[in-house]
Amino acid sequence: MSKRTIYIVIAFHILLLLSYMNYKKNELLVLDGFTQGTTYHIVYKQPYSLGFILNRNIHDYQEEIDSLLIEFDRTFSVYLPGSVISRINNNDKDVKVDSLFRKVFNKAKEVNELSDGAFDITVGPIVNAWGFGPELRVKIDSALIDSLIQFVGMNKVRIEKERVIKSDPGVKLDVNAIAQGYSVDIIAGFLSDKGIKNYLVEIGGEISAAGTKKKGTPWKVGVDKPYDNNYIPGQDLQVILAMKDNSMATSGNYRKFFEENGVKYSHSIDPKTGYPVRHNLLSVTVTAPDCMSADAFATAFIIMGMEKSIKLVKKLDGIEAYFIYSDDKGDFFTEFTDGFREIIIEVQE
Repeated sequence: MSKRTIYIVIAFHILLLLSYMNYKKNELLVLDGFTQGTTYHIVYKQPYSLGFILNRNIHDYQEEIDSLLIEFDRTFSVYLPGSVISRINNNDKDVKVDSLFRKVFNKAKEVNELSDGAFDITVGPIVNAWGFGPELRVKIDSALIDSLIQFVGMNKVRIEKERVIKSDPGVKLDVNAIAQGYSVDIIAGFLSDKGIKNYLVEIGGEISAAGTKKKGTPWKVGVDKPYDNNYIPGQDLQVILAMKDNSMATSGNYRKFFEENGVKYSHSIDPKTGYPVRHNLLSVTVTAPDCMSADAFATAFIIMGMEKSIKLVKKLDGIEAYFIYSDDKGDFFTEFTDGFREIIIEVQE
């Protein structure tokens, strides 16, 4: 090999290295789509290889991610008659649970026990009666609630081998308050398996973040102000957070509710009473190592109310929380754990 050829090869490799460094530092890929009746947004740094440097052939994984989310719905969507959960609710004796269902069920049972029953996926029949599920709202009275609440309780359902065993055919499951967080974990795990170390996954407001954004800056996410009918996420923020290697979920009573005879009924149903909760806690944002836990505890806390939630969160390893509540005049106030304080970048006026 001549000296000239050697110099050309060296120069070529230097250019490759400079190209690699430039793209590694700045390239972000953005994916958007629809799933579970909501939207998803995924941002990540492209994993780099010699092939990518040479031809800039970006593989966006959109098709694979959509396939994972479709498969997820086949297990958990109560809007699909043939899904695993729909078949369980319809007492199909032939349905077998898969690994996805088993993981969500076990986490739901864990959070149910820690929250003293505030989080309960067997609340499905009552959620439906109030019109917050796949069925139309019916006329609510104490007799109806009494007839439905007999089917509520995690002690009324269990998994034996590959089967869900119910104490009564009337028991129905609703995993909406935990499954969406798990779908975020699944997509985050997929990206990690592909060697992607810097990403932000958001599905319906539930978030998982790893690594950093451009130039080593943290991923920034916002928590919406919890006033009624604040339907556009990100339009009016309460606080801005720095996310890195953790997950986040928010539960609130300011978007899903209805009013009747001057009374506001939120979608947060207390499994012990069968009625929507009524207290001054408007929104709870929870961070956790995984989004499924963040999702479940955010729901548990909004049911429990602030006082009980603060006592519980102090006992939970890796769980931090940010509470927004109001006084009798409707003014907003906040309370948060010490760990949550560390990720607050800016408080909005």
